[in-house]
Amino acid sequence: MTEARIIVISGLPGAGKTTTARLLAETLPRAAHVEADEMHKLIRSGKQWPEARDMSEEANRQLRLRLHNACLLGRSFAAAGFSATIDDILIGDRIDHLFAEMGDHPFHMVTLLPSFDSVVARWKAIGSPYVEAWSWMDEEIRYRTERVGLWLDTTSMTPEEVVADIIARGDEAAVRR
Repeated sequence: MTEARIIVISGLPGAGKTTTARLLAETLPRAAHVEADEMHKLIRSGKQWPEARDMSEEANRQLRLRLHNACLLGRSFAAAGFSATIDDILIGDRIDHLFAEMGDHPFHMVTLLPSFDSVVARWKAIGSPYVEAWSWMDEEIRYRTERVGLWLDTTSMTPEEVVADIIARGDEAAVRR
């Protein structure tokens, strides 16, 4: 992975997306890490986080806006010769949104898929109030999300092992549709 590229890291909340994307960006020769959550946090008033499966139209609109801005920033970094790692929860029809935002720009995608039990344990360890509200996402990602790019069971992997696997299997992460 020596040339500039965009690498999208997806998975459930608590799957290790941000840690993986940050570490991968630090490992590559020239790279930036774009956190979708940080894009969402730029909204200072009127922000609506998507907290349930049946979210409001406004929460959906803001979720799409954050993806738009993350992809725009990722493409800008790539145009300047930097790889960009983008982390976001891209499940269900959000995969279609990603393709729409990336247009003709080539990208790589990695979906982190540790066991649901290990993710729930992480949610409980950090005191997440959404343990029950987010459980639908596991079924959505495993059974209703299009399999694009590289999917990794990271249950027993360290973040460093995940990054090494992504680098070693980079060609498998290239998205073709």
